Amino acid sequence: MSDSSHSMMNTTMAPTIAPKMKPASELVKRVSVTTLTLNRPNQFNSLSFEMLETLIEAVDEIARDDSVRVVVLAGEGKAFCAGHDLKEMRGNHTLEFQQRLFRLCGRFMMKLTELPQPVIARVHGIATAAGCQLVSMCDLAVAADVARFAVSGINVGLFCATPSVALSRNVGVKNAFDMLVTGRFIDAPTAQDWGLVNRVVPADQLDAAIAEYTSSICAKSPAAIRHGKAMFQRQRQLPLADAYALAAESMACNMMEDDAAEGIDAFLEKRQPVFKG
Repeated sequence: MSDSSHSMMNTTMAPTIAPKMKPASELVKRVSVTTLTLNRPNQFNSLSFEMLETLIEAVDEIARDDSVRVVVLAGEGKAFCAGHDLKEMRGNHTLEFQQRLFRLCGRFMMKLTELPQPVIARVHGIATAAGCQLVSMCDLAVAADVARFAVSGINVGLFCATPSVALSRNVGVKNAFDMLVTGRFIDAPTAQDWGLVNRVVPADQLDAAIAEYTSSICAKSPAAIRHGKAMFQRQRQLPLADAYALAAESMACNMMEDDAAEGIDAFLEKRQPVFKG
């Protein structure tokens, strides 16, 4: 593959699948876990227009694949993701291009929340600007202890407006604004303390920590995870009473699923459940 704007998808189910995507993506499937890898290492995995288009295609493909239970979002090279491709943005200096670019980015970010499968960010290096936004939009995040995070657009005269949407939904308002107006980096332990990531581990234990999450999720009911993620994302946007109404209906419908019957029966019978959904 060329190094222009790649994202690789690796799963765990079959050998590598050559996807019908732009050269920016590669799909590898295995048993239940798909890894979507940003693959522009020489550009620190910056999000070009082509890469965003390819990522959307990849996510749409994952959403249609019932065999995929968990998605891991990773980065090739030294960085997780350094945000948008500033060289491309300067080379297309029209309002129309900027509008199209940021709408496309927002569309991809929303698709992460709309995916039926949980998405785990595997953060091994820096995550800046839209890269920090990407971490914020994943359902879970595990970071290496050497990872660092920033929304540093302000350092080049840009307020990270779109990253601020995701960031402020993960960390406290004052901490988010601090990062946005200073552009300063925070380390991985601070990111965990502030709620941006779930776990911080030594770099050589990153894959093992990810595997703990994926194994745990894959052992659960596919139907419960699928419906539960959709409900969780929707209720966050609702007033409290409406959120409870949605959650009550979700639980009632979940209770009627075969997997719920199997899970409860297995618990009462002191055996391991066999989920199908």
